[in-house]
Amino acid sequence: MSSVDFTSLYNHHEREVFAAVIASAPKYPNLAKDDDLLCDVACVALNRLPPRYIRHAVDFSFYLTEAERLETDAAIAEAVSYAFNFVQARLALRTKQAG
Repeated sequence: MSSVDFTSLYNHHEREVFAAVIASAPKYPNLAKDDDLLCDVACVALNRLPPRYIRHAVDFSFYLTEAERLETDAAIAEAVSYAFNFVQARLALRTKQAG
């Protein structure tokens, strides 16, 4: 079997979720100061979204209708909001248990 280079494949939601986490972080100062917690938020959010593997961003955008694009944006926003609240609650629980 020949060697295939799969490095050009990625989950489209990753970049969108990462940008949304960075944009939302100031609303969550307890989490925003910790890069590890922001990575946890991104993981939780990504796990709530269906994977959309693509090779080029234009491929994904070209085939979406405006309604699908808006639906995707709303799903990402909801997933990121949920993730921040989830990680924040887990941090509060951990802090309470330690104290």
